[in-house]
Amino acid sequence: MKTYKTDAEIARSANKLPIAEVAAKLGIPERDIIPYGHDKAKIGYDFLQTLQDKPDGKLILVTAISPTPAGEGKTTTTVGLGDGLNRIGKKAMICLREPSLGPCFGMKGGAAGGGMAQVVPMTDINLHFTGDFHAIGAAHNLLSAVVDNHIHWDNQLDIDSRRVTWRRVIDMNDRALRQITSGLGGPGNGIPREAGFDITVASEIMAIFCLARNLDDLRKRIGEIVIGQTRDLQPVTVEQLNVAGAMTALLLDAFQPNLVQTIENNPALMHGGPFANIAHGCNSVIATRTALKLADYVVTEAGFGADLGAEKFFDIKCRKAGLTPDAVVLVATVKALKMHGGVARADLAAENVEAVRKGCKNLGRHIRNIGHFGVPAVVAINHFVADTAAEHEAIRSFCTELGVDCTVASHWEHGGAGATTLAEHVVDLIHHRKSQFRPLYDDDMSLWDKARHIARTIYGAEDIIADKKVRAQFQRMEDLGYGHFPVCMAKTQYSFSTDPMLLGAPTGHDVPIREIRLAAGAEFVVVICGEIMTMPGLPRKPSSENISVDADREIRGLF
Repeated sequence: MKTYKTDAEIARSANKLPIAEVAAKLGIPERDIIPYGHDKAKIGYDFLQTLQDKPDGKLILVTAISPTPAGEGKTTTTVGLGDGLNRIGKKAMICLREPSLGPCFGMKGGAAGGGMAQVVPMTDINLHFTGDFHAIGAAHNLLSAVVDNHIHWDNQLDIDSRRVTWRRVIDMNDRALRQITSGLGGPGNGIPREAGFDITVASEIMAIFCLARNLDDLRKRIGEIVIGQTRDLQPVTVEQLNVAGAMTALLLDAFQPNLVQTIENNPALMHGGPFANIAHGCNSVIATRTALKLADYVVTEAGFGADLGAEKFFDIKCRKAGLTPDAVVLVATVKALKMHGGVARADLAAENVEAVRKGCKNLGRHIRNIGHFGVPAVVAINHFVADTAAEHEAIRSFCTELGVDCTVASHWEHGGAGATTLAEHVVDLIHHRKSQFRPLYDDDMSLWDKARHIARTIYGAEDIIADKKVRAQFQRMEDLGYGHFPVCMAKTQYSFSTDPMLLGAPTGHDVPIREIRLAAGAEFVVVICGEIMTMPGLPRKPSSENISVDADREIRGLF
């Protein structure tokens, strides 16, 4: 049986170019990059301003079927497709999110692709990288400190400490911090109140960071954040607390996109990383717009399955940034479709064509959903070495019945060479089927109707349900003037329903709404469905137990 190197071994053996040479491929002078060592850099903000009048390249979204423990491989496919496009002579680059430390030390491990389709330096990217997440956490927690300080002194804004909604953040999975009591220890330590922590990627600062078009927009959005209410129930903003300027200063360097490279030395921008549940799950607008000016084809991804990631990419990121996607690559794997077809994880290695066919219901729902947005799509089967020809053929036949192209890509094993056929399919799709992109709903729909429309159209639900208190929250948001915002649905990624065990393509279910949260700076309203946490916990055996530093100072076990 053929043996394969680990992702870490492959990354360590990569023949990386100096980052200045990668920048030169894009026409970026060395003076306009800010190196972080020899293999990663930020692109200077002044250079970004020189790109405004250049035409845009073609924008390709990589999304996937509903995630399973068997894996789908969006990031790996994004990297492989970018390399494949370059191999067929296209000027292409990729745009990815930065990984969070929480999942790296928790269940997921690293998030820089896999096999021969990776971005490097993999270890740096998965750990501290260029410090962007630390800057975002610092800006967020500065605001937390200023809020409590304002209340501690004379509280001129009359902030009601019981109605402060702004929590603290840390980029780690720590369940003990979900709900805390702060301000204990006497009058000198502030006002005792219930508080808590979220993971940094769930911060509204992160969402703003990834939606802001420029520094002025970043500063304006930060000022519009609502941290809580006064005693007479009026919203209190960051602008009123006079801290928006300082928060922007902390983000000044971080706001410049990060330039790295694939194993095949093709350019990649990695910038920002909002949660795909509580936020929109896409890399930064400034990175995507930069890539569109520098390349003819830009491949990006959105978190989780198409029901969450793609919907938010279209309805939030594209709507707010004025982006028009040209094509979608919908990633599926044989193993994941078997799980959706009812096969237990322990039995996935055995051929089971019937289970694949049954699991294709999930794939079909996602194909149909993408059609609502008017963007042409192709299905990519992310090839695993245990797949069989009969299983691949079952997926192809299913896609043919729906009138959708489907191709097998072996980029994990062969890098860009394994994705050239996929790349050719995508280029052909873009040039023969013009995108008719449209958001799913209009701005002037009510917030309740927006949530219901997503649930019925995308999730196959019968309706949304909420108690009287939550319905009043919807009305309150409308009354405060936020009714034109898009909604950001927060639900489990594992199912079209709010039950993570309900796989496949369920219909007729209700979507219970537990609460809604205002993200005034990010300009969306978060609709919390079912049991969603903004501070994950570590599993019984976290990935951190496998990570160490060897005698040669190499980090082992990260992925």
